[in-house]
This record gives sequence, C-alpha cells and structure tokens, in this order.
Amino acid sequence: QVQLVESGGGLVQAGGSLRLSCAASGSIFGINAMGWYRQAPGKQRELVAAITSGGSTNYTDSVKGRFTISRDNAKNTVYLQMNSLKPEDTAVYYCNADGVSDYDVTGRYLEVWGQGTLVTVSS
Repeated sequence: QVQLVESGGGLVQAGGSLRLSCAASGSIFGINAMGWYRQAPGKQRELVAAITSGGSTNYTDSVKGRFTISRDNAKNTVYLQMNSLKPEDTAVYYCNADGVSDYDVTGRYLEVWGQGTLVTVSS
C-alpha cells in the first residue's frame, strides 16, 4: 500500500516561516502530481499548491510569492516552503498524491491523502 507521511506543522508568529514535508512510501512506480491542500475552520478544502513530476507548478492566488512547492522524485517527497505567514493561513494542511502507479496495482492510478498537519499562525 501507498502512504503519505506529513511533518513540519506547528505554531508560528505572523511573518514567520514553516516548511512542510510529505514523504510517500510503498511500491511506487511513479507519481504524476503531488500537492498541498488546506482546510480552515468552517471553510471548504482548497488547493494550495501542486507540482507535477516534470516540475510544473500551480499556486492559489493567496499564496503566490510567499509559498514555494518542490519535490524530490527520487525520494517521492514533496515540500511546501511557507514564508511571510499570515493568520489566514491557519488551517490543517493535507498532502495529496495523484496519478500514483503502484507495482502491486494494475490497470488504474491511485489517489492518496495524508493525515493532515496543523499550521497555526498567531496574529
């Protein structure tokens, strides 16, 4: 089975920085896209940033210029560097892997979610 393990969340003062990490494990042949979603209290989950295996990136407007997503394909790990954090960034952040090819699963791609890590930004 494929699993995602996240780390790096915590409490930080406004203007500070955090780096989230997410490592995929299992019999993985490849992962098309990896990304980060977040869900704030009382709000719907939204895409924060995503990156393909080829390095193409996409960010939601509210984090452009502040967040940077990157990945290490050899390690099946994705990172989210978050700078200039604002209180409105407070949310549970979820790692996502889409288009996952598993050696043990033939005929379809998998989508896998992490357990979520809490980021709290104080004002």
